[in-house]
Amino acid sequence: MAVSLYTHTDMFDHRPGSGHVERPERLRAVLDALADASDLDLEGRDAPLVDEADLRVVHNPDYIEAVFGAAPSEGLLMLDADTFMSPGSLTAARRAAGAVVQAVRDVAAGQMDRAFCAVRPPGHHAEPNIPMGFCIFSNVAIAARAAQAAGLRRVAVVDFDVHHGNGTQAALGGREGLFFASVQQWPMWPGTGHPDEPVPANIVNAVSPPNAPREVWRRAFSGLIDQVDAFKPDLILVSAGFDAHVRDPVGDASQNLEAEDFAWATRSIAEVARVRSKGRIVSSLEGGYGLEALGRSALAHVRALAEP
Repeated sequence: MAVSLYTHTDMFDHRPGSGHVERPERLRAVLDALADASDLDLEGRDAPLVDEADLRVVHNPDYIEAVFGAAPSEGLLMLDADTFMSPGSLTAARRAAGAVVQAVRDVAAGQMDRAFCAVRPPGHHAEPNIPMGFCIFSNVAIAARAAQAAGLRRVAVVDFDVHHGNGTQAALGGREGLFFASVQQWPMWPGTGHPDEPVPANIVNAVSPPNAPREVWRRAFSGLIDQVDAFKPDLILVSAGFDAHVRDPVGDASQNLEAEDFAWATRSIAEVARVRSKGRIVSSLEGGYGLEALGRSALAHVRALAEP
């Protein structure tokens, strides 16, 4: 199975400050791991700048105007306690969203069936009116709406990350033809995503407790995938966060996952895609902050995407 790789060097220029865990080296760790894998033959594609019209499908126009207007020409701008903009951040954020949007359009056009978007800043915490948790634009939610506009009417988003994808949930909840399935640790910031939380019918959340054996996480994930299968999507989008890895500094080693667990999860998604969506999967990088663990996990994920 051929996999296209969407990325851009502009995303290295998002520099949220010395000591910030969402640093340019994250992207380098992923790209180097993929480049060093002699068994992978990825087609590289440049991530374009997302159009403002695509942003407006998810984000409030006032929010978009505020972000564009606030982009600094020097120094750092704090958007929230964890989220900062440097002079290169707006372009990087537009490339990150643009990567996933272009990937789904290329898949809809039949150019390929699978893609991995190596992007930063991540997106799944950004809500329609709020930057949050290192995220500026809701990359995958924007792409889900673009996929529908391109003719893939039923789109499922599968989010695995130690943190809940609150922004994607806020953007997609209650929208016809969209389905959001997310697994995360509980309790954990941002405090959303528990299965008892009232949500629209197209939202399903699963949780794994701190320090649980990896088998507990796998069972939670399997329950989500069963519901994705029942949704019968035309395309599956993946918010691929690797901070549940046992050696991730932000996840606090609390989920005990290894790279092979992310490969297993990816194969589970691919099984549904083969039956329901003609194999079509577009994945986008979210969390993962220990460089070695991130590189190994992203490589395992993309290798599994490439399996026939």
